[in-house]
Amino acid sequence: MGIIKVNNIKLYAYHGCLDEEAKIGSEYRVDVAVKVDLKKSAKTDALEDTVDYVHLNHIVKEEMAIRSKLLEAVAQRILDRFFSELRMIKKASVSVSKINPPIGGDVEEVLVILSKKR
Repeated sequence: MGIIKVNNIKLYAYHGCLDEEAKIGSEYRVDVAVKVDLKKSAKTDALEDTVDYVHLNHIVKEEMAIRSKLLEAVAQRILDRFFSELRMIKKASVSVSKINPPIGGDVEEVLVILSKKR
């Protein structure tokens, strides 16, 4: 087994419970890690024998573009797509961070981490 990570995917999106968040949006960071058997791809050097991180990034970008009130909902959608589209994945973890959240304080980020396994 091995792990493929795509870290610090930076996006601008419109998630949140406040009406103003739907209008002005904010910056987000997403980190993903997937557990996959990498033995075959390590030998064959073939993209079709592994999980393409371009595909992981594409799923993150598409799901982050769909407005949600909660980060939990976004993270769950990302995980669900990983497992439905990429059969090689055995386990996955997704972290969705809202940078400078509007919570009335000097807070760098809030984040939600969800994991799922087959």
